[in-house]
Amino acid sequence: MTSVDILNPSGLKSGSIELPAEIFDVTTNVPLIHQVVVAQLAAARQGTHATKTRGEVRGGGRKPYRQKGTGRARQGSTRAPQFAGGGTVHGPQPRDYSQRTPKKMKAAALRGALSDRARYGRIHVLSAIVEGDKPSTKSAANLLNLLSDRKNLLVVLDRAEEISTLSVRNLADVHVLWADQLNTYDVLCADDIVFTQAALEAFLAGPNQAAKLDKAAAAPAALVDTAAAEATTTEASAEAGGEVTEGGFGADSAAPLDGGASPDPVKFTVKGNKDSMKYHVAGSRWYDATVAEVWFTTAEAAAAAGFEPAGGAKAQQVKEDDK
Repeated sequence: MTSVDILNPSGLKSGSIELPAEIFDVTTNVPLIHQVVVAQLAAARQGTHATKTRGEVRGGGRKPYRQKGTGRARQGSTRAPQFAGGGTVHGPQPRDYSQRTPKKMKAAALRGALSDRARYGRIHVLSAIVEGDKPSTKSAANLLNLLSDRKNLLVVLDRAEEISTLSVRNLADVHVLWADQLNTYDVLCADDIVFTQAALEAFLAGPNQAAKLDKAAAAPAALVDTAAAEATTTEASAEAGGEVTEGGFGADSAAPLDGGASPDPVKFTVKGNKDSMKYHVAGSRWYDATVAEVWFTTAEAAAAAGFEPAGGAKAQQVKEDDK
């Protein structure tokens, strides 16, 4: 493991932390990183470019002159491609540039990019960006200048660090991301990566574990009735097949168990795919072949979370006899 010093807002060492070797000390696969970055940039394209063909340009319905006897080449419309103001041949049309990249490839590319930065000592950890409960862009700039003299910095923060966010958001050449937004492209664009200690812990814990910690911190610990109700819910979900964890899309969503199984087959019956943002109801065409990445109680709950019916609304309207 690589050990990194933890610096306080004054720039002094306040401790150290071990960077896991499985994330910050792996082989950098350059072709894999290239493929993931190309896919990410392609997905960012709007693809709204459009040109008009001769059939879409207004006018040109009348034959410009008679077929024979003029000595000129025969023409049927002034909107043909060879005329000024005519249509465009094989011009760009609206299209979707996004490429489907498996999640394991994205994660492997991110690990390779972080490992490359760690090998050259370009990973920094701070206990906090500023001291106190008041934001200070000047203090944040002075602290970041102490870390590196290189130009481009990527600052990774935890979503709860509002003071730090306000302190660094207006700094030039500083790109700010949440811990759950860290990606290969932004890591490669930055010369140095600066984590806060809370952001690094959230990143290493992963999105599911972070959601569990946030939910546990928000729960009222002093209410005995609430604790008893949660215990009852846990027992019921255990009987149904496992512990129910919120899927990140509200109370009507649940994270899948190992293999994509539903944590409660009676309550959660609608499958959701996070990559395509499509949902499948029980009995629909692709329901059995789809591995759920999130479960919903109803199709309405999935639609409220931003998911669309796979194959259109008609494909997800399953008759009772077909179920």
